[in-house]
Amino acid sequence: MSKLQKIYEQAKQMTASGKVASYIPALAAANSDLFAVSLLSAEQEIELGDCTETFTLQSVVKVISFMVAANHHGIEEIMHYVDVEPTGDSFNSIVRLEGHNNKPFNPMINAGAITIASLLPGETMFEKVKSVTTYLERMIGKKVHINNEIYFSEYQSADYNRAIAYILQANGFLKSDVEEALQVYLQLCSISVDVSDLAKMAYYFATNGKDSEACCNKEVINIAKALMLTCGMYNASGKFAAFVGLPAKSGVSGAIIAVVRNGEIEQLQGPIGIGIYGPAIDQVGNSVAGIDFLMNLSKEYDLFCL
Repeated sequence: MSKLQKIYEQAKQMTASGKVASYIPALAAANSDLFAVSLLSAEQEIELGDCTETFTLQSVVKVISFMVAANHHGIEEIMHYVDVEPTGDSFNSIVRLEGHNNKPFNPMINAGAITIASLLPGETMFEKVKSVTTYLERMIGKKVHINNEIYFSEYQSADYNRAIAYILQANGFLKSDVEEALQVYLQLCSISVDVSDLAKMAYYFATNGKDSEACCNKEVINIAKALMLTCGMYNASGKFAAFVGLPAKSGVSGAIIAVVRNGEIEQLQGPIGIGIYGPAIDQVGNSVAGIDFLMNLSKEYDLFCL
């Protein structure tokens, strides 16, 4: 058994220590035993585990939405609406919106992501969603669709996000009405992918979008990676940066993308994109098996980027 396979097998045992997300009813139906990993370099892809499973991006899409909005408006304009500061609060916290500085702290929390959804290019909800799905399709090289079962389940249980959106509107940070911003945000969270798609997304960041049809300002890509490193793993981002040291973004579906700018993992060399799916999550919202896998992978192959 290879070192990589051993790291995978050890991480898979961690699924028993997590639980699937239950606050969104449709996500509660996921099989907590599933665990899949894809590692992609320029020459090869290595897949481990349940790689045929499909799932929704959830918060992983936040980094893509940010890039689309920032590439369209420019960083300076986006910064009027959303900051790029880490926060130790939970992803759906409402507390910071009530203080003196009530601008959303970053685009990786719900308040920031809902604000970004309102800033996406397009006059209608359909056009705003399409701006992100089109960009994502160019990034991964295939069509994507929205899982309507997940979307409707999220929309019907979106009271907390709706409250966040109304506060954002009252504070002057939404550029569309509440329901449009919320529907755009939740549809984007409900984009269906597999673990290979995640690896392609991560590889895009590892190569700074080189040779990709998804063109983006390099400054925007760099800021997106910085946000992933400092804010991408919910309110465990500091620990993840300290002990794994890779730009990454997670979602409560159990999805994670992780970026290796230059490394060597078995026969993979150079920029490497890592996609992970493990629906058993911890209390913060991160895949328990995914975190274990990345921590041991980074140590074993000396991937720490700081």
